[in-house]
Amino acid sequence: MVTICIGKVDQAKGQKIQLDANELVSNDEFALPEKNAFGNSFRDYEADNGRKDIVEQHYESSHINQTYGFVKQMREEYMKLDKAEMGIWECCELLNEVVDASDPDLDEPQIQHLLQSAEAIRKDYPNEDWLHLTALIHDLGKILVLPKFGGLPQWAVVGDTFPVGCAFDESNVHHKYFKENPDFNNPKYNTRNGVYIEGCGLDNVLMSWGHDDYMYMVAKENGTTLPSAGLFIVRYHSFYPLHKYGAYSQFMNEEDKENFKWLKVFNKYDLYSKSKVLVDVEKVKPYYESLIAKYFPAKLKW
Repeated sequence: MVTICIGKVDQAKGQKIQLDANELVSNDEFALPEKNAFGNSFRDYEADNGRKDIVEQHYESSHINQTYGFVKQMREEYMKLDKAEMGIWECCELLNEVVDASDPDLDEPQIQHLLQSAEAIRKDYPNEDWLHLTALIHDLGKILVLPKFGGLPQWAVVGDTFPVGCAFDESNVHHKYFKENPDFNNPKYNTRNGVYIEGCGLDNVLMSWGHDDYMYMVAKENGTTLPSAGLFIVRYHSFYPLHKYGAYSQFMNEEDKENFKWLKVFNKYDLYSKSKVLVDVEKVKPYYESLIAKYFPAKLKW
């Protein structure tokens, strides 16, 4: 397992100085755009851009159906990793068939989003190759919408994630639809901590089922050598209630807090790199294939 150090060294004393997430982000390279691909603010769920109704209907279905029992069932089913055997780049190419119905910012095939975010990070962090690769693979779990991988409805694959087994925090987008979720009025699941205890670690919290948890499972079970921060990013990059509002932070342990610094770095590129300016796939392919060979086996079980 690769170890990364979040911090810098005071050469005079030889001691590591801890950095916060803002210090990790470089400010002179990747410029944050003011508008998304449709000319609206990013993550604007009220903008009338032709996708508003599609996105809201997505979250309505997600919030009604993502129950504690459903998540346990999905994890048990997909832990078998019996759907396919293929390499990482082969999986990237499958994403040409996927457009994310939950995304108000982009309607391009997902392989472009992966490469846009990876190339933006590569520009600012040229020496952190594990982070480039994490960006490339972070959304590969969206293959769950394809028939070969179960053909799951998009509400069970994409969109913001949230813990199940505890109260649904009001910071969740379109929170109103949780009122129709069977767990909403269940006293076992509807308190602040629910079935969990504070400081238990996010690894012990069941998240709504989707591409994040699935890709984390695939990477871990296939023996990736990505650092723990990379796996943390893959698993929680859609956890916007935590990213943006600090919701559910009572469950984090010390390792989560350290990895969260890198997630905050990644989030900038995941969200703001979305563009109608497309990456030349064949030009960058050799570089990413070299990273795949470094951190993953040639074939993975999915």
